[in-house]
This record gives sequence, C-alpha cells and structure tokens, in this order.
Amino acid sequence: MIPRTLIGLMACTALVAAPAMAERTDLPPADAVAQALDNAPGVRASVARIDSAKASSDALRTGPYEITISGSTIRRSVTNERDYTEFDGTILRQFRLPSKARLDRSAGALGVEVARNNAEDARHQTSLILSGLWHDWLLTTELYRNDQQAIINLRTALDAVKRRMALRDAAALDVDQAQSALALAEAQATQSRSLVDRARVALATDFPQIPLPVEAPAMSPPEMPDQPLTVLRDLVVTRSHEIRAADGEAQRMAVLARRARLDRIADPSIGIRLFSERSGLERGAGIVASMPLGGGHRRAVADRASAEANAAAIDLEQVRRAITVIADIDLSDARTKFDAWQATHRSADSAVAAATRTERGYKLGAIDLSDLLYAARQANDARRAEINARADAARALFKLRIDSHTIWAPADEND
Repeated sequence: MIPRTLIGLMACTALVAAPAMAERTDLPPADAVAQALDNAPGVRASVARIDSAKASSDALRTGPYEITISGSTIRRSVTNERDYTEFDGTILRQFRLPSKARLDRSAGALGVEVARNNAEDARHQTSLILSGLWHDWLLTTELYRNDQQAIINLRTALDAVKRRMALRDAAALDVDQAQSALALAEAQATQSRSLVDRARVALATDFPQIPLPVEAPAMSPPEMPDQPLTVLRDLVVTRSHEIRAADGEAQRMAVLARRARLDRIADPSIGIRLFSERSGLERGAGIVASMPLGGGHRRAVADRASAEANAAAIDLEQVRRAITVIADIDLSDARTKFDAWQATHRSADSAVAAATRTERGYKLGAIDLSDLLYAARQANDARRAEINARADAARALFKLRIDSHTIWAPADEND
C-alpha cells in the first residue's frame, strides 16, 4: 500500500524534459509580475533617480551663469563746495566657453542614461528576488504535500498491522514500529508546514501585487529553453544593464575629466557699468570684464577628475568580469542541475520499484515489517531528493532566462 501510493506520486514527475520549453504553468501571471516589479520600492526609487538625473542634466546644460547686478549710491561732501549725490551700477554675466558647454551637455545626457540603466538593473535584481521567493514557496509546498501523503500511507500501514495483530498474525513490536514511523512522518510534515507558511508570508509581504492561491501550484518538471544555453549565456553579458551603467559612468567621468582640464582656464565675466558723479555733473558708461587666474586649486581639481575617470574605467572592467562570471555560473548551473535532477528522478523511480517489491514480499510473509518500513522510508527520502533537485534545476534554468532578459523583462530590452 505504501509503495503503490508513492508510485502514483512519482508518476506525475515521470515526464522526460522536452527539447523545447513551453511557458511553465507554475509561474505567476506575467501582468501581475510586471506590476509587482514596477511597484517594488527599490525599482520606484531608481525611477525617481532618473528624474533627478534629468534635472541635473538641465542644470549642467544651463550652467550657473546668471546675471549679477550690483550698484551703490553715496552722499559725498566736498570741502568749500557742496554735497553731491553719486551712484554707480554694474550688470555682469559670466560666459561659458563653447567647448565647455558641449562637454556639460554630454555629461548630463550620460548621467540620465546611467540612471536609466541603474533603474533597469534594479528591476532585474528585483525579479531575481521574486523568482527566489516564488520557488521557495513552490518547493516547500511540494515537500509538504509529499509529507502529507507519507502520513496517509503510514496510517494505512498502521491500521493494517493492527488488524494483523488482532488476527495474531503480527506482534506488538510491529505496531510499535509502525507507530514510530508515523510519528516521525508527522513531525517532518509539521516542519514542512512551517516552512510553507514562512515562504508564503515573505512572498506576500515583498510582492503584494502577486495574487496567491490558497496553495501553491504543483511544481512543473524543469525543461530546457528553446534557445541553446550558450546563446542565453552570451545574452547575459550583452544585455546586462549593470555593464551598460558602468560603461556610461566611465564615459561620464571621462567627459568630466576633460571638462575639468578645460576649466583650468576660467570663464570670463563681461558686463556694463553706469555711473553718475557730482550729482550728475560727471556721467559715464563702459564695459567691464573680469577673469580669475587659475592656480594650484584648479590644477588639483583637474588631476582629481582625471583619477576618478581612470577609476571608473577600472570599475567597468571589474563589472564586466563579474557579469561574465555570473553568465558562466548560470550556464554551468543550468546544465549540471538539470542533469542532477534527471539522475535523482531515476533514483526515485528505482527506490519506488524496490519498495513495491518489498511490499509484495511482506504480503507473502517473506519480509518483515521493519524491512517494509525501511524501503518505504527510502522511497520517501528519494522522493524528497527528487523534489529538491527538481526545484534546483528549475531555479537554475529560470535564473539563466532572467539574467539573459528573455523573461520578466520589458519587451524593448530584447532589441
């Protein structure tokens, strides 16, 4: 009886992975996922930083070149003469050299592009968190279902042993063994239920926009995606927003370094001056100009900007290496964990077959109850191992698809 039920459970995972990957039925709705990702706090904060970058770009394009108005009026007394009212006024504006204006516009545009890529990367990282929490819920629920079925099997076995003892065909020791196995299964199921509740609470709290059914859907067998894994691995690198953001930041810092070098020659200020002296007896107008003479401070600022540009270029290289490592690990995990699941699947089939033969032997009186319970426990352990391996393979394949931006990503990212 125990193995027969386990055979039924194993039959639902006896599918061989198809060469092409249909969309999994155990995933949340795509529109709900998009809404949940767009409303995640980290994503919303990154989107707000795009507006900040746009404002900074506008400020750079305009520059702090405002008109300055200054003036004064005085009352002057001249000995042996009379008192005079005098005034003067100056209108002055600093003018940015044309080459500097071009660099400021470029730095502002690059800043906006960096902010956009950072926002897309925040959405990507959030999708990885959602995937992890969702698969935690699927895994813990699947293990709990398996534990519940094991309890049903063991209760049936205990009832059968009690009937046999009533017919003097089994000893009290057999009943004790069956009761002990049932108690252990109940304890394991309680722990599994706790993990299910924790996984559901974490998922519902972090992503309230995802509609959660009362129970998680059955976890589908992992399937290979339509595209070759090596192609997806390459897409992880080419579509990485983290690399694009680091590249944009390196370009922006290089532009700012050139801007700082140009700023060693200060921008001139030009204006007009009007004055009236001796109560209007003397009047005049003229052009005034001023220009700071750069010194050690401007040179040091330019050197600092150049060093920061070099550091940003090195950061870009580091990010590229890190994403390449992630792509290679994704590829390796997708292959090895899928193979591991297939091996574990075969192992579970063998354990169930062994339990079936053990049950036949027990009914014929050739095998005692302890051997039957041991075979059933092995089959249950193999089943749990298959569930864990199935979840690991599904996670690995799904992470490769997320990192390659072939799922849960805006449509324009695939261009």
